[in-house]
Amino acid sequence: MKLPRILSRLLEKTPVMLSAAKHLLYLLENEQSRSFAEFTLSPFASLRAVRERRANGLRMTLRKGFFSSLLRESARRIQRPAILRGLAFGCSNSICYHFGAGFLLKKIGRNRNSISCEASFMGKGRRKMAEMQNELSARQSILSRLADARVRTDQLFEMVTPEALSDRPIPERHRIVFYLGHLEAFDWNLLGRYAFDLKPFNAAFDNLFAFGIDPVDGGLPSDQPSDWPPVPEIHQYNQRLRTELDRHLESESYGDADDPLSPTGVYLNVAIEHRLMHAETLAYMLHQLPLERKVPKPAPRIAAAPRAERKMIEIPAGTATLGLLKQGGAFGWDNEFDAHSTEVPAFAIDEYKVTNGEFLKFVREGGYQDPMLWSKEDWEWVQQEGIRQPKFWIPRGDDWFNRSMFAEVPLPLDWPVYVSHAEAAAYARWAGKQLPTEEQFHRAAYGTPQGTERPYPWGVEPPAESYGTFDFARWDPSPVHAHPAGRSAFGVADLIGNGWEWTSSIFKPFPGFEPFPFYQGYSANFFDGLHYVMKGGSARTAASMLRRSFRNWFQPHYQYVYSGFRLVHN
Repeated sequence: MKLPRILSRLLEKTPVMLSAAKHLLYLLENEQSRSFAEFTLSPFASLRAVRERRANGLRMTLRKGFFSSLLRESARRIQRPAILRGLAFGCSNSICYHFGAGFLLKKIGRNRNSISCEASFMGKGRRKMAEMQNELSARQSILSRLADARVRTDQLFEMVTPEALSDRPIPERHRIVFYLGHLEAFDWNLLGRYAFDLKPFNAAFDNLFAFGIDPVDGGLPSDQPSDWPPVPEIHQYNQRLRTELDRHLESESYGDADDPLSPTGVYLNVAIEHRLMHAETLAYMLHQLPLERKVPKPAPRIAAAPRAERKMIEIPAGTATLGLLKQGGAFGWDNEFDAHSTEVPAFAIDEYKVTNGEFLKFVREGGYQDPMLWSKEDWEWVQQEGIRQPKFWIPRGDDWFNRSMFAEVPLPLDWPVYVSHAEAAAYARWAGKQLPTEEQFHRAAYGTPQGTERPYPWGVEPPAESYGTFDFARWDPSPVHAHPAGRSAFGVADLIGNGWEWTSSIFKPFPGFEPFPFYQGYSANFFDGLHYVMKGGSARTAASMLRRSFRNWFQPHYQYVYSGFRLVHN
């Protein structure tokens, strides 16, 4: 049996597929008793690989990005008719499949979202098969997640016109060109040099692109575009770096990669989530670029919707559990550990985030001109910077417009307002209420009237489109009442996605905090009393970081983050 020429070339050029082929070939030749394997490849499912034992064999569900194949030589090496032969592989955005005439298929199924097949085979070594399949599944899941994260950030840089790469849209941050090299340099410094002890091939770039900035003393970067390497040189660095890392990742054994607490699991999860964080924070930066310096895309669709009535929901006293257990079997950043519980007194909280329409009243009634509504430091900031409205608003005569990612649109009154912590705190004083604490957010979002707690506000199901605006679903927010299915057990809406939510809590370590030995400053550098905790997530927050324990933080005068707020009454 010969595979089609195009598929043969694909096998020859894809080391991941060749590795998968070797493993699958071993499985087919060494299964001791008759059984079947079922393969499912779906571009719409979440990234994971699940393995379960059945009385009649091994069932494997392999999700998006998994490549499984037989080497071309399998046709001549295996002559038994009960052997599965051919190729089944998943593409990143679609499904491609080919079954050779030598298959002994029990069932083939196909629908809009997936293709599956069952095939009989003979062999020996069932235990070894399970061990090797577990390793293969873990490797493919991790590599697929890394590949997807790379696609996310690559697409962001493709949005920028070439001449805009030297721009600095946010004064407190590096120029865009820095981030073009930073994402790859971070992966190399962590995985290549720290985890795998590979020799550097461009140590100067490794150091130049190593760390971002977050000035807290008012000092701003003063570098010039000419201080940075030419973009083609950065692209060459990135390409060689990815090639070196991928070659090593594809050749190494990662039997513990699916264990998020193993060294391998931690390193890879850190690399993936670091990149996904920048997929969001880079969006903040590109949002501030002039429209003509971005590749045009359609303007946001603003659907007419009934106005959300403002009301508060009573939350009874109860327990809130924050953080992750160190031995709980789940990945988390160092500031998420250790899990601990606290008793939260009864309070009332807004059903929805504060909207543009509600904040507009604060602006029209002189909120930015009243020093009594601002702390001393915040008022000095408002006066020095001439702050008169949220950063995403544009005044035009008597009308207000919103700066969306790809257009300026009339201010959507039912979208959540995006503001700094200082602006949110001033609004709270104006309204005679307070920003919630981190503990109060947890109680309202994850608690239940029965005293139990949920992993998500809506229950135990993983994040899905019906529950909120997140996981890169949109470039801009949705109306605050657009996702009733995402309500918490107490009826509080829009807690996850559609904009982070400021709390009144200073970013501090949890009891038992230990910094990552390979990234000691990730959290500890910001335990300075100058950063506030944010909870929830935005439209550009990856699903993996919507977990209950995840903590975000920013300085109080940073206006560029996709963050809103809601109020409480204690």
